[in-house]
Amino acid sequence: MKISTSALLDELKGRTSQHIQYAQMLMQKTEEELNFRVTENTWSTLECLEHLNRYGDFYIPEITNRIAASKTSPKTIFKPGILGNYFAKSMLPKEKLNKMKTLKEMNPIHSHLNKNVVNEFILQQQQFLELLDKAHNVDLQKTKTSISISKLIKLKLGDTFRFVIYHNVRHMRQIQKIVSS
Repeated sequence: MKISTSALLDELKGRTSQHIQYAQMLMQKTEEELNFRVTENTWSTLECLEHLNRYGDFYIPEITNRIAASKTSPKTIFKPGILGNYFAKSMLPKEKLNKMKTLKEMNPIHSHLNKNVVNEFILQQQQFLELLDKAHNVDLQKTKTSISISKLIKLKLGDTFRFVIYHNVRHMRQIQKIVSS
């Protein structure tokens, strides 16, 4: 699979902008509604967003530093890596949401959360939009980032963006199901 770099970045910006709009709509809900969980062992809306914020806490500085340090020139075509493509595609939700185990430190279940979590999510997504703009100036294949589960594994920057934003897609779908319950 090969994709135009600008088309990829535009797609990811579009998804991120939709996530910001949806989160802004969530701000109109009460904290009680945002803390509602379908069952005792499922996440609430705020827990889903807190989970995403924890990933943002890792990936925003990681991507920022890698873009700043990159000495590469942008290419017009992006070709995903085997591992990065696998990780990114595995994040996209299927018709019936496929459950995945999360790392203990990324699991916010039964945390005491308030609307600050939504504000933090919106701020992080705005930072991702800025990073996607900056990414137009580097090679998305040659610029590599570490991943949250291991500093030893490096993914192409384009795959990292896809992984993080598709992960957001997955949990935004989960939130929509919670809200409609």
